[in-house]
Amino acid sequence: MDIVIKLSQFLLSLSLLIILHELGHFIPAKLFKTRVEKFYLFFDVKYSLIKKKIGETEYGIGWLPLGGYVKISGMIDESMDKEQMALPPQPWEFRSKPAWQRLIIMLGGVTVNFILAFIIYIGMAFAYGETYIANEDLKDGLLVENKTMQNVGFRTGDQIVSVDGEKIVKFDNDLTMKVIMAKEVLIVRNGTEQAIKMPNDFVDQLSKQEKSMLLDIRRPFVIGAVSDESKNTLLQPKDIVVALDGQPTKYFDQAKTVLENNKNKSITATVLRDQKEVQVPVVISKDGKLGVQPGGLGMESLEKLGYYKISKQEFSLLESIPVGITKGKDQLVGYGKQLKMIFSPSTGAYKQVGGFKAIFDIFPKTWSWEVFWNITALLSIMLGVMNLLPIPALDGGHVMFLLYEIISGKKPSDKFLENAQMVGFVLLITLLLFANGNDIYKAIVGK
Repeated sequence: MDIVIKLSQFLLSLSLLIILHELGHFIPAKLFKTRVEKFYLFFDVKYSLIKKKIGETEYGIGWLPLGGYVKISGMIDESMDKEQMALPPQPWEFRSKPAWQRLIIMLGGVTVNFILAFIIYIGMAFAYGETYIANEDLKDGLLVENKTMQNVGFRTGDQIVSVDGEKIVKFDNDLTMKVIMAKEVLIVRNGTEQAIKMPNDFVDQLSKQEKSMLLDIRRPFVIGAVSDESKNTLLQPKDIVVALDGQPTKYFDQAKTVLENNKNKSITATVLRDQKEVQVPVVISKDGKLGVQPGGLGMESLEKLGYYKISKQEFSLLESIPVGITKGKDQLVGYGKQLKMIFSPSTGAYKQVGGFKAIFDIFPKTWSWEVFWNITALLSIMLGVMNLLPIPALDGGHVMFLLYEIISGKKPSDKFLENAQMVGFVLLITLLLFANGNDIYKAIVGK
């Protein structure tokens, strides 16, 4: 059932993005009286799953789910329709339109992608508001168990003050990505500020370690379940371990340290049970375990217990507009930085480029509209930026040649555009094979 939910979200998100992107080309083409022969979700190589002709346009769904397209008359595109291009230009064809109109048609898809992302972020700000923990309220710092982060110099209990000079105001999902792309992170440890220089190949180092969260809030040691083999049957589910052998263990990481130091010993655990402290004798195994399965607490419960203050900010529709625009801008800039890292071989970030499986994996196993729309907005930005790359066969390649034509007053020949299109196809297929090959490699080696 989990895979069905993930696959449903994956297909719905990509289908929505593809249709709206192609609609961005379709609408200005129609406005400029340019004939659109096909409008397809997915590619219809040899045959279509569904097709219906309305007016001069055939609408359909192909069987190959690698994207979608609109076929515009008189345009050298993925169809490589040389027979049509050999005929005299017709008034309704793309090649007969002024360069500025062709430029608008080609920019339509990415424009829709960016507008869609901003609209989603505005809608999310209005519908869900913003929930976060203020950075200043993380008095005991963050949990750092990732080996690569520890090798760089981070430790559990560190408070992050700023990233590349930007003051960190709130702990949220964006902080991890900021740290990954940072050059310098300023932290406070035991009351003293210190700067951690991030290595240029940090992303590559991360890829060589087992996957684990880079940063997280510190959480209490909650008993989830007691195993049948455990000697500590006096412990109960939902107990919160607040001390071991007289040593306070406010957080799970502190409890782990005490357990490691008391292997094969019998000690007393102080647990919070029904809002009262209870003393429970426990036996620690030779592995430093209690024979229990750790449980978890939701953010509301953590707030009630006094661990964290959860900030919730709600916005009116008008207030949501600048909030959503700022969020979209930050994501756009952030993705631009990621691309810069990918195209810098010294960072090793190119090794983490993923294909369809990587996209599939970011969707959760349970359906959440908030998560779905957040991922869709990010994918929309990614799709827009990728399509703007000046590679023939992508929108950015067409835009590059059109800008050359507008500036120089000279239109590249059809033969040149056909050859450029073929080069672009080779580049795209190479990138596609590399990205999906990375997925396969990581699936095999488990990283």
